Amino acid sequence: MNRPLKPPSGPGCQNTPVLKERGQHEVFCGLTGIIWLHRKMQDAFFLVVGSRTCAHLLQSAAGVMIFAEPRFGTAILEETDLAGLADAHEELDREVSRLLSRRSDIRQLFLVGSCPSEVIKLDLSRAAERLTQKYAPHVRVLNFSGSGIETTFTQGEDACLASMVPVLPETNARQLLLVGALPDVVEDQMLDLVRGMGIDNVSVLPAPRAADEVGIGENTVFALTQPFLGDTHAALTRRGARHIAAPFPFGEEGTTAWLRAIATEFDVPEDRFAAVTDAPRARARKALAQAAAPLRDKSVFFFPDSQLEIPLARFLTRECGMSAVEVGAPFIHSQLMGDELALLPEGPTIAEGQNVDKQLDRCRAAAPDLTVCGLGLANPLEAQGLTTKWAIELVFTPVHFYEQAGDLASLFARPVRRKSLLQLEAAE
Repeated sequence: MNRPLKPPSGPGCQNTPVLKERGQHEVFCGLTGIIWLHRKMQDAFFLVVGSRTCAHLLQSAAGVMIFAEPRFGTAILEETDLAGLADAHEELDREVSRLLSRRSDIRQLFLVGSCPSEVIKLDLSRAAERLTQKYAPHVRVLNFSGSGIETTFTQGEDACLASMVPVLPETNARQLLLVGALPDVVEDQMLDLVRGMGIDNVSVLPAPRAADEVGIGENTVFALTQPFLGDTHAALTRRGARHIAAPFPFGEEGTTAWLRAIATEFDVPEDRFAAVTDAPRARARKALAQAAAPLRDKSVFFFPDSQLEIPLARFLTRECGMSAVEVGAPFIHSQLMGDELALLPEGPTIAEGQNVDKQLDRCRAAAPDLTVCGLGLANPLEAQGLTTKWAIELVFTPVHFYEQAGDLASLFARPVRRKSLLQLEAAE
């Protein structure tokens, strides 16, 4: 039952020329990442320095109840700030003082840049240093950018985690660091699998609380759970940590390959690895056999949105029987995507960046059975007869590791099944 990961029948897409596009693109801004990050870090607060539009985005995306007291907010930039008629740093200091006087539970305060704060060149890194000196050691103040001018929405998490790495303490302990924000139930499954292999010194980033954070050093090895953490990967490498390269844990194959890379690093015996993985692998394969049935022999087209596109294309083609027409990603990190591209069967166009008009033309011409795209494109494409899947749902839904493999396939199968039912009703 403990079968090794099969290589693709051909050389895969590792040497496929990448179509690099630069033009108009459709993305959410990086502020969206706050919606899942504030749930993971229990003593952190995310203060967005932005406009009322930023506040409305966060409130609507999070579905915050009127009586809730969330761990994020917006310091509104008014017209006087944007026109340079007020000292934005003084106003920011005043807002931070008010916040911390009301919320004594805050141990980490993130000043989050936005399009407006970046346009007026507000130096939030200097503000973070100044405020850290004022409120340390009780509160640590960091900053990152959530602006959507040049980034996509998952890069908000990447920027946040990368900002945390330089301030983590130094350690020489041999340890495994698992990097990326996951739903609590999925994180628990991941830790059970890793610790079940006999690896004890395991930590996660982000940690639930600042006091739970561990040090980083040359004896730290880390595995990424999310494909969009390129800046965090670079920050950890600069601290001396070493990356365990592997496919990402989507589906049965991807999860097994990810765990096997860790097992190899820590010399886990094969019988121990099999004892931990055989049962959940069998459950994942059984769930996939049923959930993926509507996807077999169907084609899929990915618009660039979240940087999950290449791992998900690998999952759909290898485990769900689909064929990929085009796989677009906002950015392709060669070190993180090397293993994924090697497993992705030959055939699809691999595109980096976006020229949305050109890509729309290619999508219409290909007429795929399923198109994975952002919210802004989904309804127009549905109106033109294409079946779509919202890419953002794949970030907000638990989809990692064995127990979620069937659920992941179901997310893609649902719109395909719906289209088939509508066609049957129309024919009757």
